[in-house]
Amino acid sequence: MDNSKEKQKIKEEFRNKLLKYVDQFNLAVSTDKGDWIVKGFIDIAKNIYTISVDTKVVSKIMELLLFPKICQFAQENYYKMVLCKEQNFYPDMSFIDLANNKYALDIKSTYRKDGKRVNGMTLGAFTGYFRDRKSKKNITFPYDEYVGHFVLGIIYSRADENVDERKIYHLDNLQNITSVVKDFTFFVQEKYLIAEDRPGSGNTKNIGSVVNIDELINGSGPFAKFGEEVFDDYWMYYLTKDMARAVDLKGSPYKNLKEYLQYKKLEV
Repeated sequence: MDNSKEKQKIKEEFRNKLLKYVDQFNLAVSTDKGDWIVKGFIDIAKNIYTISVDTKVVSKIMELLLFPKICQFAQENYYKMVLCKEQNFYPDMSFIDLANNKYALDIKSTYRKDGKRVNGMTLGAFTGYFRDRKSKKNITFPYDEYVGHFVLGIIYSRADENVDERKIYHLDNLQNITSVVKDFTFFVQEKYLIAEDRPGSGNTKNIGSVVNIDELINGSGPFAKFGEEVFDDYWMYYLTKDMARAVDLKGSPYKNLKEYLQYKKLEV
């Protein structure tokens, strides 16, 4: 399906349907006071070990907590849900509607650094399947087969007080255990709307996200005004220093969106 009004319409329908479940997602992970419902790991002797605030640990548990609600979303909206085969596959979940349109959904979480900014998140690779749109390597369906690429985003705050990870609690003291994260905000956006024009991490070839909370929630990142085609072209031909050297270039043709627009002779 080309980038037509019909494509935009069905993408917006998918997003709106998923947004209706945001309140249920919040209820699935937080108490009435906004604290995380998860307090720790429990053993057969009913000892509870507090959870690390490590982002990867929090992210994985969040996925497990949300999974039943996402299954409910798929069932109630007549989507076939396909999970990724391996941990490093894209996307986390694929949805197929009755007309055989495919939607990619990644679950991403990040913590607030202050009232306006988050730590940021990565939005998938800009090499491999992203450039070879027919490739089936590390992706559930070829990238080109998806009508939309979405992020279910979770923003949270870390606990104000330090959590002693060495302390072991008994089940009777459950209410005295501090939740390591709290105050969740969910959003659903297409990937290109919240993408930054720089990689998301030092050595890996992943697209970075914007870190401004308003831009994440409203989908108003730097590519929003130029559209998905510019986003795709920018990242399909983006070269890191190492990638440029590997093809005998002195440097990357562009390092940010401003340089890209000048390189392509497009209006800023």
